[in-house]
Amino acid sequence: MTQTFSRRTALGIAIGSLAAPTLLRAQTLPGGVTRNVAAFRTYDWQEHFDTLSGMPMLVADTQARAIHYWDAQGGDYRVYPTSVPKTDELTKRGFTEIVRKKVGPDWTPTQSQKERFGWEYIPPGPESPMGTHAMYLSWPAYAVHGTHDTRKIGRPSSDGCIGLYNEKIAELFELCPLGTKVRIL
Repeated sequence: MTQTFSRRTALGIAIGSLAAPTLLRAQTLPGGVTRNVAAFRTYDWQEHFDTLSGMPMLVADTQARAIHYWDAQGGDYRVYPTSVPKTDELTKRGFTEIVRKKVGPDWTPTQSQKERFGWEYIPPGPESPMGTHAMYLSWPAYAVHGTHDTRKIGRPSSDGCIGLYNEKIAELFELCPLGTKVRIL
């Protein structure tokens, strides 16, 4: 039996094919909230670092909205969804490292944030945009930290930092000692 397709059927298939990637990335959360889920890709640590330095390594991919972790031997590889800076101007890119870590971080806005938004200091706790854990980078005012606002993950929503779900930053916090190498793409 030979099957024939009408123009309408062919057009429907073509439109469906074009919409499929968008539909696959959309995730509906409880309450009907839709979030854009990153299109994760896997990396090999050699794509970003010349050698294993005896320290874990992180690559924050701001396009895919994900952070990649490798242990000091390069064998344990994990990927975590993140929030990323709202604009390219807020994104610092390049190589850095973790220089300080804090459980229960407070938050002090930069002078620019105070001027633009009128923001003020927020102590540790559920109102802090730093979440439950923070790993500060060698660049002033940049960190990889948690967030209490889970709607931010998977979206451009920060003023420069990389944000993770609180339970994921707690896991990464334990895996990454001071001196962990970080690359932000």
